[in-house]
Amino acid sequence: MLATQPHAYNNHALIDLRDVVKTYETGAGDVPVLQDVSLQVNPGEFVGVVGPSGSGKSTMLNMITGIDRPSRGEVYVGGEAVHELSENQLARWRGRNVGVIFQFFQLLPTLTVLENVMLPMDLCKTYQRRERRGRAMHLLELVGIADHVDKLPSALSGGQQQRAAIARSLANDPPVIVGDEPTGNLDTATADAVFALFERLVAEGKTLVIVTHDLSLSARTGRVLHLLDGRIHRDENNGHNGRQKPYLFTHEPLAVYA
Repeated sequence: MLATQPHAYNNHALIDLRDVVKTYETGAGDVPVLQDVSLQVNPGEFVGVVGPSGSGKSTMLNMITGIDRPSRGEVYVGGEAVHELSENQLARWRGRNVGVIFQFFQLLPTLTVLENVMLPMDLCKTYQRRERRGRAMHLLELVGIADHVDKLPSALSGGQQQRAAIARSLANDPPVIVGDEPTGNLDTATADAVFALFERLVAEGKTLVIVTHDLSLSARTGRVLHLLDGRIHRDENNGHNGRQKPYLFTHEPLAVYA
């Protein structure tokens, strides 16, 4: 692995964090979580984020997605000043531009697996209504749980729920996918298969930022950020771009089902 210096600001970055600080106020005083974090991720990069618990990994992802706001600094994704958006603007922007894979699934318990994957398309009104079910089915086939489409999340194992969450993150075909331990609840073989899907998404031009504690998986990304005490302690190039064989992913999903 080749150590590199943190990226300088550039006009081509899809994700651009500038001197981001995040501090939480508690009864015992202010708790710094991110300290002057600057990060640029270019389109098509596959970035792994590693570090001990409490190092700021999840908080940094939340800055990128707009789930949380910086105490100071600027966050740009796709040229959008995410830190300046209202809550309503953030919800609309996030639905179309960022696919989020949560550590604990966050599937709606009263919807079937298929309905959970269709929901982002319904909310954002992406794709024709008649295409949404077919696209959701295709995504569930990709992650290997097409046999469970009519079940409620409570009827699935933890690994199956995480695969459903990954399918949901891809529903609107967003340019950026972020994941907080997306393979953490999967067995080794399934985690490997899911990571292979991530690699193919990158080959198709997606940009992925994935938190993982599995160093064997982070080694398969193109770049690894090591966080420590709220700072990017090390920024390493893995010597490849994380791209594998092309992956057929299309805005016209019905053409793929034949």
